[in-house]
Amino acid sequence: MKLAELNVGQSATIRSLQQLDSSTRKKLMVMGLLPNTAVTLVRKAPMGDPLQVRVRDVSVAIRKSTAAQISIEVA
Repeated sequence: MKLAELNVGQSATIRSLQQLDSSTRKKLMVMGLLPNTAVTLVRKAPMGDPLQVRVRDVSVAIRKSTAAQISIEVA
């Protein structure tokens, strides 16, 4: 499953960021989005993009196209 497919309020664990290009992957990892890290979808913007996710008590806005490349496992 991909991060972009989560419903609002749903939590999951990040499994892989390998589909992202290296610069985007590094930026997200610096913000705390690492493999085996829990994330929760807080909300979606009115048009569905960007997504607000909470990871390690920090809110991060991610484009839907980027979230569609992040593999997750729903708990």
